[in-house]
Formats: sequence, C-alpha cells, structure tokens
Amino acid sequence: MEAQLSWLDDPMVYRVNALEAHSDHSFYANEKEGVNHDSSLKHNLSGEWLFHYADNPMQRIKKFYQPGFNLASFDNISVPSHIELNGYAQNQYINIQYPWSTKVQRSFDKKESLKNSFSKGEDNSVGEYARYFDLPQSFIGKRTHIIFEGAERAIYLWLNGHFIGYAEDSFAPHEFDLTPYLEDKNNYLAVEVFKYSTAAYLEDQDMFSFFGLFRNVELVAWPDTHLVDLFLHPKLSVSEQEGLLTCDLKLSGNISRQLKCELYDPDNRLINRQSCLIKQKQTSVDFGRVSAVKVWDNHRPNLYRVVFKVYDLNGTTEEVVHYEFGFRKIRINEENIVQLNGQRLIINGVNRHEWSAKKGRAISSKEMREDIQTFRDNYINAVRTCHYMDQDYWYFLCDHYGIYVMAENNLETHGTWVGGHPEENLPGSGELWRGMALDRAKSNFEWLKNHSSILMWSLGNESYAGDNLMLMDQFYHTHDPERLVHYEGVSRNPAYRSRISDFESGMYMPPEKASEYLQQKPDKPLIFCEYMHSMGNSVGGLAQYVSLIQKYPQDCGGFIWDFIDQALYARDEISGRKVLKYGGDFDDRPNDGAFSGDGLLFADRMPKPAMQEVRYYYQKLDQLNYKHKLS
Repeated sequence: MEAQLSWLDDPMVYRVNALEAHSDHSFYANEKEGVNHDSSLKHNLSGEWLFHYADNPMQRIKKFYQPGFNLASFDNISVPSHIELNGYAQNQYINIQYPWSTKVQRSFDKKESLKNSFSKGEDNSVGEYARYFDLPQSFIGKRTHIIFEGAERAIYLWLNGHFIGYAEDSFAPHEFDLTPYLEDKNNYLAVEVFKYSTAAYLEDQDMFSFFGLFRNVELVAWPDTHLVDLFLHPKLSVSEQEGLLTCDLKLSGNISRQLKCELYDPDNRLINRQSCLIKQKQTSVDFGRVSAVKVWDNHRPNLYRVVFKVYDLNGTTEEVVHYEFGFRKIRINEENIVQLNGQRLIINGVNRHEWSAKKGRAISSKEMREDIQTFRDNYINAVRTCHYMDQDYWYFLCDHYGIYVMAENNLETHGTWVGGHPEENLPGSGELWRGMALDRAKSNFEWLKNHSSILMWSLGNESYAGDNLMLMDQFYHTHDPERLVHYEGVSRNPAYRSRISDFESGMYMPPEKASEYLQQKPDKPLIFCEYMHSMGNSVGGLAQYVSLIQKYPQDCGGFIWDFIDQALYARDEISGRKVLKYGGDFDDRPNDGAFSGDGLLFADRMPKPAMQEVRYYYQKLDQLNYKHKLS
C-alpha cells in the first residue's frame, strides 16, 4: 500500500492501518517488573530526532523515508515538543476562528469542495522526522508495535522504506504494527506530520495552534500470548456495603495458556485468587463479592488492584498485568439529583488545558503532579479535560488523588456555526463527518474506560448539535451505562434535548437563568461545564452560584473557566528579560489576544488572587459534600 496525500482532504479517511484503540493497561514480562513498574516490553523512542521543516506540502522532501537517504541537511529536534516552539513556524493563539481565517478560503460542506484544500495548501506546514533504532534484546522475536501518544495533526509513518500507516486525532494514542518490516539492528523510522488536514475542522479549540510530535513515542513488544484489552466492571451496592467485580479480557496469540487472577484490597491484602485455562481469545473473570468494601471518592480515594498473570503450559511466566480501580457508583436519582455512592455529588471543578509556559502542551509529569497538589490545596475536586484527551498519566493521578473527571472528546467546531449559519455546523448530521466523530468517541472510551476517576463522558465542546452527536451519545450509553454523558452544545439546538446529554448545561448561564430552571422541577440535573470566566479581576460572583448549589440539590456545581493561563516564556525585545507572552505578542494573525489569559493560575503556575475566592467558596461546598457522606 502506498501513502496518499489526498487523505488530508478526505473526512472519511482518518486512520489507515492504525490498530483499534484498547485499554491503557501496562504489561510486564514477569512479576518482578510488575512490582517495580519497569517493563522490559516497553522502549522509549523520545529524545533527539532528525528533522526537516517545509512551509507546505509542495516544498517537503518527498522520498526522505527511503533507507539510506542523506540526512545531512536535517536539523535536530526534541520529541516530545511543538515545532513552533523550536523556531520553525509561527506561534498563533485563536479562540473561535480557524487558524487560516482571513487568509485562505476553505469550504467543508461537500467532499468535492475539500479536494486539494490541505494536500496543496500553501499554509499547510510539514514536519519530517527521522531516526534510526536497534531493537532491544527483549523485543527480538516478538510482535512489536509503535505508539504515538500525541501527534498534531495528521501523521504518515514508514519503517525501512515501507509505508506503515496514517492517523488523525491529535490527542488520542495511535498504535501501528511494525513487525513485518523490522530488523534487529539499524531500523530507519520516518514520520511526516502535517499541520492541517480535514481533522482540523474538528479541532477548533480555544488554544494555541501547534503541530508536531508533542507527546512520547514508544515501542511495545507483545509476548506470544498478550492481554490486548481489559474492561473492569466494579459494581457497588451502597446499602449492603458490598462490591462485585467482573472483568472482560481480550487476548491475542497462542491461547493455550494458564491464566491466574488476583484481587488485592487498598491495604494490599490478597482477597481473591483464581486460575483457569485460556480456551478462547475473549473471556470473562468473575471475582464475585467483596464484603466491607472501601469506596472510592474525593475524600477517600481507595483503590483495589487486579493482577493477571499468563503462564505457558510449562509454568513459565509470559505476561503480568496490574490495574488499580475503585468501587464507586454514579447515578441520577428519581428526583434528578446526581449521586455518588448514594449521596449527593457537588462538583468543585475547573476546566484544565494541558499547559507549560516553557513547552506549551508538551507538559511534564512534574507539572501534572503540581496541578494535582494545587487542586487539593484549594478544594478543587473535579476537572473537565477541555477539550480533548489528556496524557494518560493525568487520569492515573486523578484515580489516586480522588479527582472527579469529565472526560471530553477531542471535538470542537465553533468556527463552523458561530457566524450566523448554524445549519452549516460540524459534525452535523450527514455521513461525511460521522465516522471521524464516532472514532473520536470510541478512542476516548476504549483507552480510558477503566479509570474510576471518570464519572462522566463529554461529547465535546461548542459543536452545535445534530445526528452525529446523538450517535456519539448513544455509543457511550450503550457501551458504558454505568457512567453519565454530558454535552452543552445541545442547548443551541433543543430539538435534540431528549436524545443528547444526561444534564442541562448552559455556557456561562447567569445565576438568574439557572435559578429559574431549578425552580421548575427540572427534568435533568444542572451542571455548569463552563462558568466564572477567570479573566482579569474576575470570579467575584462565585457566591451567587454557590448559594444556588446550597439551595437546589439538582444543581451539582460546575467547572470554572479555566485553570491556567496559556502564555509562553519569551524574551522581551526592549528589556531583554524573560516574560510571559500571550496571543498577538508573537505577531500572529489572526489572533485573539490576551483572551488566552483566563486562568486561576498564571502560566508559570503562580496563583492569581482569584484563587483565594475559589478556595474560600469551594471549601464551603467541600464541607457540604463531606456532611452528605457522613449522613
């Protein structure tokens, strides 16, 4: 198969040879590796790569992926990072409009109108990455995959001159099988990253427009028998203080193997052990009842642990899998009150972009841990992952520290409908954009489905409403009836209100309007997916919203916009000092100026005065939350 540049122009082509999304569990070659969280079946390819930048597809080097290509003209670039922050392209901050607005005319209504739109786009920058690698000794003879954890916006992949695959969706992991073309030594890996494809129409978030390999790249080796997918189903009976656990497993390779399963409580005590002979590639394990269960919530993030061990028929360990989870139950009761573990749930939330003043969205694990600590210090108990999948590590941190997550799809199309023509919205109701939209919902669900911190799925942000969003809603409710589904954009098109979202949700709904809704025996609980826009001397009206939460149990709180400023360190041309710069400070056109500066923290993670107000009122709600749990 040959790579086709025309895929950039086709909304119906968004993955070629990319493997299906699956659970995000880690796997190890033996028990010692599992205990130490150090797998010989993973190999990090992040670091220094060779790199060539082209202003557009016509100027790119077309055959650089061929083995033996002379790379002497290539520069070095760090992976992960953004191409713009390495000095190759223009930094640009935009809110609603698309990055090419006022510069390039593009149409998205028909497949024909998209032809050559990006494949011959003069503004479509290209990053060409290359590197050589040897297989680790522990990989030799095993099936080997490569995983790109985040790549904006569309990527083509070759190994040793052979085309491997293509993928879109900037914030979902993409996995490809390298096995047929692998050598033990001196493998030549080539990746072409395009700033724009039709996927850009679904990624119109309020943020800096970057591209490149901005998250880790790693190799993984599959043993002869590999646990490909794990779906945990912990059930909680609040009245009986009892848990139930079943697990659905999907395996690949040789299935004539012995499987041993263990369940540990939060104090690391073994409470269940069983074994069976694997007879088919899909199987279920029933751990039965767990008595005196310790529940998972913000104040008590108790985590149980399952361990799966695969042995060959001689008793040799082939693979070990660990996963931590909590017993908790999220539901809407008969009075349309959101409950967690049988008690009213109040969300003290923030919207959080992944952000570093030094590295943009290529943030570090240290910065993530700092954010969690800020949450805990200021009684923030929930986060909306605006408006995409975050790095996987973030969800594990939320599991461990009891942070409630609204896990949002990588979907925003604000620029397609805000100009007074809502009938032109994407993803709309037609087939042209349906597959791409549903694929994003599936990836979000499959990778993240085992995280106890995720209480709600969110279909996306500011994408109006239509049949395709309705189908995304149906997908989540069908595949995961134990969680709730949110989507605010249905408020723009009330005809879909009964078919999309378990919540009433309005963008920056005034307290008066919220009060009016809550007084009328609401048929859905109310949640503020965005409120208290934290720009300038803001957040002073939080008391009004808190009083509504205290008065009306159908009001379950919300998420402040937003957690951290989007600004970048740069040198001031006059003083020579390092300063924080916002949209427009980089001579970017068009831009939305300092509108990127609406966080409770400055971009260097220094709290703004508004955080004091949040801490004061969120502490009051936290005490109300805690009283419910004790009652």
